[in-house]
Amino acid sequence: MRFRIWNRLLRDGRALAGMVFVFIVTVIALGGAYLRPDSTVNANQQDLSLARLGPGEVVQVLKVPIENESKPSLPAQGLLFGGLSLENRAIPFDGYRFSEDSILLYWKGEVREGMLLVEAMHDVQPDSYRKDGDRFVLSIRDGQSMNLTLAELRDRIRNECIGEKRFILGTDSFGRDMLSRLMGGAIISLSVGFISVLISLVIGIPLGAMAGYFGGRWDAIIMWFINVIWSIPTLLMVIAITLVLGKGFVQVFIAVGLTMWVEVARIVRGQFIALRELPFVQAARSMGFSDARIMLKHLLPNAIGPVIVISAANFASAILIEAGLSFLGIGTQIPMPSWGTMIKEHYAYITTDLAYLAILPGLCITALVLSFMLIGNSLREAFDVRSA
Repeated sequence: MRFRIWNRLLRDGRALAGMVFVFIVTVIALGGAYLRPDSTVNANQQDLSLARLGPGEVVQVLKVPIENESKPSLPAQGLLFGGLSLENRAIPFDGYRFSEDSILLYWKGEVREGMLLVEAMHDVQPDSYRKDGDRFVLSIRDGQSMNLTLAELRDRIRNECIGEKRFILGTDSFGRDMLSRLMGGAIISLSVGFISVLISLVIGIPLGAMAGYFGGRWDAIIMWFINVIWSIPTLLMVIAITLVLGKGFVQVFIAVGLTMWVEVARIVRGQFIALRELPFVQAARSMGFSDARIMLKHLLPNAIGPVIVISAANFASAILIEAGLSFLGIGTQIPMPSWGTMIKEHYAYITTDLAYLAILPGLCITALVLSFMLIGNSLREAFDVRSA
């Protein structure tokens, strides 16, 4: 049975493409700061002078070492929602000139910043240098010293400290790297979908199992409760729960999960009603097995197929709901890189040449939701014994 389902999935080109895309997005999400060009927490390195740069633009930067910056104590600190401590501060400029033992950086014709040459060198201890005639005696971080002329010092700045920074997808209205923000939004969407589906399964499976297996009064009470929840619009209930629990990332997946369990419960109830009178269940009862064992060991494995299918659909719905809540301002809060928040920040540019700032996160949402829907449709066909 298991191999037959996998074979059907692998033969379905659309489902295979969806699984490949979900896998890529998952790797990006898990890799976190180690894969993003902007490795800071939430990919939130801002520079308003770089706002709204076009895709592929390159700027010159002076890499200046950051002092007293703590480094991550564990390699895992950069995974998922984490970030890495910056060793260098990249100062963008469009021109520079040397002035004695200093360097002046220009941006759009004005002086942006000036500093001593030794302050920009990575291997020199701060405030640990002196002039000896026309030469500079510098103390290096490993305890050694360096003796350079002013020309040699300038050459080291040109070769080691001045570089380029490329923005593959440009920058947003706050000067943040657009590609990094999109990559950071992947973990938000996947985690909301995963946790929401998990919550819906934890609540929906037990309630649906009890209603379908025991029937009678249990079924009437649980179905009444399910119908009450079912009658309330999902988005309205999510907004109400979010307002009660407060705004934030954790509140989003709790609210979404608490609204999706009704579909799971209805599916499980229907499956248990169809299975509970079959001979193998009657045989298990005659052998004296407990109700809990019959439900867990015999009924649930036979009902898990439709549950997997509805979970794939719920995963896609959770991503859409999170994006909608973030767009409305009551979901994931800034500076977390939610795709819905990114659309909200830039939808005003939709009629300008900066429309890609809102279109790109929208395409990410569409592609991920479509992938889960294709996987869900293929799973439904794979579990359908009539199509065997």
